[in-house]
Amino acid sequence: MKILIAALIFVPAVAAAQGTPADYARAKDLRARYEALALNVPGTAAWSDDSSQFWYRRTVKGGHEFVAFDVATRQKRSPFDHTRVAAGLSAAIGRAVSAQSLPFNTFTFVDDHKAIEFAVDGTTWRCALTDFACRKVERRRPDEAAPRLSPDKKWEATVINYNVAVRAAGSGPQQPTILSFDGSEGNAYEQNSIAWSPDSRKLAAYRVKPGYRREVHYVESSPEDQLQPKHSTLRYAKPGDVLDLQQPVLFDITSKTALAIDNALFPNPYSLSKIEWRKDGRAITFEYNQRGHQVYRVIEADAASGKARAVVSEEPKTFFNYRATNGSQTDSGKKFRFDVTDGKELIWMSERDGWNHLYLLDGATGAVKNQITRGAWPVRGVLKVDEAARQIWFSASGMYAGQDPYFVYAYRINFDGSGLTRLSADGDANHTLAVSPDQRYVVDTYSRLDTPPVSELRLVADGSLVAELERADISELTKSGWKAPEVFTAKGRDGVTDIWGIIIRPSNFDPSRKYPVIESIYAGPQGSFVPKSFSAFNAMMAQAELGFVVVQIDGMGTSNRSKAFHDVAWKNLGDAGFPDRILWHKAVAARYPWYDISHVGIYGTSAGGQNSLGGLIFHPEFYQVAVSAAGCHDNRMDKIWWNEQWMGWPLGPQYSASSNVDNAYRMEGHVLLVVGEMDTNVDPASTMQVVNQLIKHEKDFDFLFIPGAGHGAGGAYGEHKRFDYFVRHLLGVTPPAWTKKDLKDSTADDFADDIH
Repeated sequence: MKILIAALIFVPAVAAAQGTPADYARAKDLRARYEALALNVPGTAAWSDDSSQFWYRRTVKGGHEFVAFDVATRQKRSPFDHTRVAAGLSAAIGRAVSAQSLPFNTFTFVDDHKAIEFAVDGTTWRCALTDFACRKVERRRPDEAAPRLSPDKKWEATVINYNVAVRAAGSGPQQPTILSFDGSEGNAYEQNSIAWSPDSRKLAAYRVKPGYRREVHYVESSPEDQLQPKHSTLRYAKPGDVLDLQQPVLFDITSKTALAIDNALFPNPYSLSKIEWRKDGRAITFEYNQRGHQVYRVIEADAASGKARAVVSEEPKTFFNYRATNGSQTDSGKKFRFDVTDGKELIWMSERDGWNHLYLLDGATGAVKNQITRGAWPVRGVLKVDEAARQIWFSASGMYAGQDPYFVYAYRINFDGSGLTRLSADGDANHTLAVSPDQRYVVDTYSRLDTPPVSELRLVADGSLVAELERADISELTKSGWKAPEVFTAKGRDGVTDIWGIIIRPSNFDPSRKYPVIESIYAGPQGSFVPKSFSAFNAMMAQAELGFVVVQIDGMGTSNRSKAFHDVAWKNLGDAGFPDRILWHKAVAARYPWYDISHVGIYGTSAGGQNSLGGLIFHPEFYQVAVSAAGCHDNRMDKIWWNEQWMGWPLGPQYSASSNVDNAYRMEGHVLLVVGEMDTNVDPASTMQVVNQLIKHEKDFDFLFIPGAGHGAGGAYGEHKRFDYFVRHLLGVTPPAWTKKDLKDSTADDFADDIH
């Protein structure tokens, strides 16, 4: 009787009218219904290697189609026959796909534009554009054991019996000349590290003393091709493991001498980057990332004497965010280096003034000649550097008061910091940029959560408009009752900093009712995660449709704001921005009476899996229900590169302080733990160790272990379990009985986290 009374007190008064079969039916149908009503919504543009054309996918009535744009003629066309590709692919994969439901978002032209390649369910396919036959593509890794040919094509260098050797190119079995004699099984030269000097007279290579070769073991309990389980292993370094020790060595081909570079400037490497030669052959350069990521140096070693010097030395009090950005360079990387006039000057990205900015450095001394960009806003990436014009094109966010500080725009600036010019279109919106390989053009697609996208082709040089590509039409979508997520800001723990998040209501929202709140969390410090661009459907909408308000927040400790904002994560991943998140929730509740913070759930995957369980461990006074998938619950159990970046080295008490395993005894509330037995991203044992501790401390919990599954939230099955879990524990309603139809056409987007 006491239990029943407690349950009735816990359940919101309106729960009986929520979590119904009709709610589930709408949630399952939401993606297909909304996306069908948003027309001409463009995807990300992909450029041809010669910059003559690009292509993208857009929504049309009945599905999607691909569009190619010819830069010279300014004309659109279909890049291939969609119907024939669909027929060829259907025959190859054994299931029917239509011309407007091709199961890939992008593709690449190959074989001189006679075929296209794309990925479907993790497999690469090639479809000929002649007979439209499709076949699987088996990727071969480059032959790392192949000899390295010298620039003048006269010599080839290789590793023989762990030592560096050279011989005349094409000489076959001719006796090689051995250049080193200190290589051995436990301290061998690396074939793929060999780098020739431009004049072909010298080369450099790393001699590597191996570290600890940790393996994670897997048992696939239910393989498709046999009855008995399969065992496999994965090499997987974890925080604290002994790492490879690289020693750069210079070789003179004529004198047959070797010269090891003194390692006083790089004594404790997490890694040394690829060896590169100055164009005039005077020196080699490489980058030193010290273990613990609090020292990062650009090293130059004289080719004649071997003497090393630090061209750049970053030594922040916390971490140096070393992971470089990719081609579009509008994401969260904080390292960029461009050598001007063969290293006489450098353009360097740094957070040394508290914001991510660009600096012009003297290549001889490393001294700052001038700060190129400055202000209380971060550079998000570099798009182009023009040495001759001494100009830089870059992306940045946060320049404009009153705007969302995460909105990205494109700019140009001179090396001396003058001439800052915005190149993106006017308007308060977020810009996604795809620059052509020749860096002459950019496809600029901009939108907001409440404003459909416009996609334009612009000149990189001055930002002038070349052509409007797409202008999305959401008139039918809005007529259907679709509402954009609400952007909401509140002050963080310091009482000054704005914390940004979004609020998603169910489509049948009634402001006179009370709604339990569910937070979708991912607090990884490598980026910021609250959506900023338009999308007709977000998976959080389906969760909301069952009778909840669903929110997402970027708390302190995430990236793309100031260094101080980011540093909250330093040696403190357990924080996860919770103090800011809880204040944000309370601010929403103060404004909206329907926002019920007496009933709050939280869910996430990977780092979000750690965060969601952390809510019940570190803040059970606020969060009551969690669904935690594929969590890295103890940062000592997860991959070395992600965890030492934020938690530091050597290992110390901070790891235990943030551990969901060591702190499992503190957990209160209801949790569903989800893990795939073949997760090669996060060691599944991390979740099992949480389970072990919860059992030891006699905690009540639920556990979903998925045979054969990799890193993710469990696909359609996991999504349905999450729906049910929150309906049962936040609404107090018994979920509808399952049917086979429930897992078809799911809204689930299994977590695909390329960074973590």
